[in-house]
Amino acid sequence: MRILVIGGTWFLGKAIAESALSRGWDVTTFNRGRSGPDVPGVQPVHGDRTVREDLQKLAQRGPWDAVIDTSSSELAPRDVLLATTALQARAQRWVHISTVSVYEGWPHEPLTEDSPLLKCPADADESFGYTGEDGSPTKYGFQKAGGERAVTEAFGDGAVFLRPGVILGPGEYVGRLPWWLERAKRGGRILAPAPAEQRIQPVDVRDVAAFALQQAAASSSGGFNVTHPEGISFSGFLDECLRTTEGDGTPLWVDPTVLASHGVKQWTELPLWRTHAGVWAVDSQRAVDAGLLCRSIADTVRDTWQWWAADGRPVDHPRWAEHGIPAEKEAQILASL
Repeated sequence: MRILVIGGTWFLGKAIAESALSRGWDVTTFNRGRSGPDVPGVQPVHGDRTVREDLQKLAQRGPWDAVIDTSSSELAPRDVLLATTALQARAQRWVHISTVSVYEGWPHEPLTEDSPLLKCPADADESFGYTGEDGSPTKYGFQKAGGERAVTEAFGDGAVFLRPGVILGPGEYVGRLPWWLERAKRGGRILAPAPAEQRIQPVDVRDVAAFALQQAAASSSGGFNVTHPEGISFSGFLDECLRTTEGDGTPLWVDPTVLASHGVKQWTELPLWRTHAGVWAVDSQRAVDAGLLCRSIADTVRDTWQWWAADGRPVDHPRWAEHGIPAEKEAQILASL
């Protein structure tokens, strides 16, 4: 296989490039060269995917059997369309890393791949869409839905969309799992969102990478929800964090209404916590049937801690600062209970 990875230097893109090389594939990566070093063994091309001339130069390095796009999360649909149009004649397939946010019902309703998508034109600019009063739908979701349409217009049945919810694992740049690991290591009473039995479905970055490569070599098309098919309870997740870090801590499970009364922000101050009914009800059976294999979340926790404790350094990203409740705020809430 000859593949082009758009991105390829950090987290998912890096995992894809490394895994493809381990299979003996020929890998070209395309990025601006700002987020990390090129993976040894790839054929790096540096440029800006929003610049037509850079894309034209990239196209000359083809053809490829497939393109895997890991770098469109902050791009307008028209920027995705620019790339898909420029590379349309140089690849047979386009595997696009999308998001569950493209669904109309996210995060309020259980989802399958047949759930309706948000509507956004392929040539929309960054102003298209809106975020609802309750936080859904999101402008981000509209933009990503438009990006999917841009891929479909150029690649038709050769378009594949991977729609993860939350991706964790070594190299994570958002800071969700590293924060919980550090909190577990610190020990003491730990503010935890009830109910303890709430199932969560984060997926390991290495498993997403493996599935992306499977789809690059397959003949299927359309969307796949990429979430952990078994998941883990929130209490099981915190137990794994405590066990892995050898932290002497005790979770105190607090009702969401109490957390809300203290102004605790869902999704960020207590990472992975969100009360909406559909946030952790994303069916991934189609992906499983197509070959998605997910390691246990306990393995993800352990391997992330090994990476983090060995001086793991993620790519600098503004979202890192959003995650984790300040220690002083947590202590005040715990003292009031």
